[in-house]
This record gives sequence, C-alpha cells and structure tokens, in this order.
Amino acid sequence: MTPMDEIPNAALGKPLSDAARRALEEAEARRQAAEAAARAPEEGGPRGPEPTRFGDWERKGIAVDF
Repeated sequence: MTPMDEIPNAALGKPLSDAARRALEEAEARRQAAEAAARAPEEGGPRGPEPTRFGDWERKGIAVDF
C-alpha cells in the first residue's frame, strides 16, 4: 500500500478505506494516461479557436450554418 502522503487528492489526517485508496490511485493513473495520450496540435489547421466550436463554421467573424 501507498502511504497517504503519496496519494494525490487524499484528505490529510483522514483514514482511507482500501476501496477509497484504490479509487484514488486508479484515478491518478487515468489522469496520467490521459496527459500522455493528449493529441499533438494540428498541423496546417486554423489559427485561433476551433471554427466549429458553436456548431457553425466561423470564418473572419462570420458564422455560416450548414
């Protein structure tokens, strides 16, 4: 088992059940895996925010609804 000091997001001084300890450890492992699997930035894509972020295509401030 891991000491409470090494478990991220664990309450200090509060005892944890084995299930709670496993859940916190699994959640941290998922967070680290998600960070490692983060996609690389798109090459040749639009500059600035995603143009389809509101469900419409936006170009130079003009939204076009398909």
